[in-house]
Amino acid sequence: MADVAAQYLQGLIHPGKKNMERMAEKVANADHQSLHHFLSESPWDERALIKKIGQEADQLLGGTPDSALLFDESGIAKKGTKSVGVQRQWLGRLGKVDSGQVAVFGSLCCRERVQPIDVRLFLPESWTSDKARCLEAGIPEERIVAKSKQALALEIVREARANGLRFNWVGGDAFYGIDPSFLRELDSMGECFVVDVHRDQRMYLQDPNPYIPSAKGTRGRKPSCLKTDEPPIRVDAWAKQQPEDSWQTVHLRRSTQGELFVQVLHRQVWLWDGKESHAQAWRLIVRRELDSPDEIKYSLSNAKAIVSVERLAYMQGQRYWIERTFQDAKTHCGMADYQVRGWMGWHHHMALVMLAMLFHLEERLHQKENVPLLSLTDIIALLSHFLPRRAIGEDEVISQIQERHRKRAAATKSAAKKQRKKHPELIAGLT
Repeated sequence: MADVAAQYLQGLIHPGKKNMERMAEKVANADHQSLHHFLSESPWDERALIKKIGQEADQLLGGTPDSALLFDESGIAKKGTKSVGVQRQWLGRLGKVDSGQVAVFGSLCCRERVQPIDVRLFLPESWTSDKARCLEAGIPEERIVAKSKQALALEIVREARANGLRFNWVGGDAFYGIDPSFLRELDSMGECFVVDVHRDQRMYLQDPNPYIPSAKGTRGRKPSCLKTDEPPIRVDAWAKQQPEDSWQTVHLRRSTQGELFVQVLHRQVWLWDGKESHAQAWRLIVRRELDSPDEIKYSLSNAKAIVSVERLAYMQGQRYWIERTFQDAKTHCGMADYQVRGWMGWHHHMALVMLAMLFHLEERLHQKENVPLLSLTDIIALLSHFLPRRAIGEDEVISQIQERHRKRAAATKSAAKKQRKKHPELIAGLT
């Protein structure tokens, strides 16, 4: 099995598509059936591998003031109904609702370096409500449970702490910040967070001091619901009220486009869900780009008052790197190129993609003194030259082309058959 695992990893770091058919064509001694069995049928424990990846990443990126755990979801387009977790849903990479799978990833970040350390596949209600469908896809019975993406992100944070990973704050985008209970749970766990919220997020500029009003008479039920006399305000409405000179210019980091500056607003605010006996006193950070002042981000944080505004703006800006991670993983390491439908194969593939990403991270850190600008593209170019490639002759090249044509023709025939069955009246009119 170790040989096949090495072949699969070589396939993930070779240039070009990373599905098993292409891997078998270019990796020395690789065989499509062996790769497929290793991924979909061999019962090795991907959770043990993911735990080890997280601990290795922590040695490289954890334990510094700039270490953070960032979480975000990533969607992968998939057709049909058999791929585990597939349905029509929002796919950020495509920027639209389409058929696909969505997973929540956690990544350990330290300045510009980042490494995925965990993943949770999101199972829509259309799956968790259909036990037979889940079992057919190989989902363990104990995992057939409806969980929100926010709940999956909390699982990632808890497991990271249980595995000894060292990070100073957690961060996520507004999809996570929109859930008030999510932020409150992070706070109760003792985690410092900097999480984006939507512009219509309501807040209080003064402590709302919730109270139960006194009864107005002797008749009827006594009041039991909390209320406040303090009016809430939307975060975007408050930002628009601020004078231009209240925006503070902050330096975030050096980038390939030069020094990165942003402008920020900051103040303490209170969040109250209408049920709590007291409001949460948190901090609001509003950021706009110098060259794009209409692009504004809003974030809430429970960071202590000792954390400066400049530091808070830096922490907010670090979420950029998890988006870069998805781009690198899909472009260079085959995150979206798999050819498996089941639960086991999907998780095996993602664990191996994270292992390939860890290899790239280690190489870049190892070479940072001599080659500070070394990129994933550079490493892959070097590996494609030095790694052994499958030696094939003219007959095998032709055979591979013929096999691709056979499968393409079969797929075309299958699609036509489904179309004739679904729309016979339209097809009948064609000559």
